[in-house]
Amino acid sequence: MDEVDRLSDDDILMILSRARESGKVDVPIGIISISNKVNFREQMTERVKSSLGHNEMIFDPYDGEQLRQILENRKDAFQQDVLTLGVIPKTGALAAQRHGDARKAIRLLRHAGDYAKTNGIGTVKEAHLELAQEQAEVERLKELISGLPPHSKYVLYALANLTDGTTNSDDWFRTTVIYDVYEGVCKTEATDTLSTDTIRGLLNELAFLEITESNQEHGGMGKGTYKEHRLLWDPNVVFKMDPDSAHEDTDY
Repeated sequence: MDEVDRLSDDDILMILSRARESGKVDVPIGIISISNKVNFREQMTERVKSSLGHNEMIFDPYDGEQLRQILENRKDAFQQDVLTLGVIPKTGALAAQRHGDARKAIRLLRHAGDYAKTNGIGTVKEAHLELAQEQAEVERLKELISGLPPHSKYVLYALANLTDGTTNSDDWFRTTVIYDVYEGVCKTEATDTLSTDTIRGLLNELAFLEITESNQEHGGMGKGTYKEHRLLWDPNVVFKMDPDSAHEDTDY
C-alpha cells in the first residue's frame, strides 16, 4: 500500500490484519505499507497498531551520487552535447541537499532544459539549475494544493505574509494570529471568512501535506494549550501561486 498515510481512515488496515482471524480468508495476509512520512503510524488508532504487529524499515533519502546515477539514465531526453559536463552532478547535489527525492531531481533537470529552450540557449549549464529551481518549487506547490479549496490557499497566503514580514528567526505563529491576517486576505479577495474552527481544520490539512508544520504548545498553568504553525516553503514561492493581491503588508 503505497502512500498509506493518505488513507482517510485506517479501517482497511484493521480489516486486512484481521481477515484470517475473522474467517474471511484461509491464507496469511502480509501488509507492506509505504510512506514518506516517518511518523505516519501516529495517525493510526491504538487498536490498529496492536493488530498490525509491524516491523519498520527506514530507507535513507538518495545521496548525490545515487541521484547522479538515476539522472544519467534520463540524459537521453536531451540532444547530444546539450547538457554541459557538470549539469547532472550539480542537479544531483542540489537535490540531495534539499530533499533526496529522485522525482524532484528529474523535474529540476527538466526545468533547466525548459529554461534554456525558452530563452533560445543552445546548451544547459549549471547556472540554469539555480534559475530553474524556484520554478520547480512553484510547480511542486501547485501540485500539492491543486485540489484544495480556495480558503486553504488564503490561509496559506496569510501564513506566507506573516513569515515574509517577520523581523526575527521566530517564524512560528499561533492560529489566532494567522486568522487575523487571513481575514485581511479574504477582504482583498472580496469573500466571506470561514469560522476559526474551520481554519484550524484547514491548517491541519496543510500540515498533513507537509506545506506547513504544526506544534501543540502549553501555555502554562491555567492558560491551556494552543497550536503554532510555520511555513515549510519559501514565502516567495507561495506568492507566485496567485496574483500579488494576496501579498499584503503585515506588522507581525
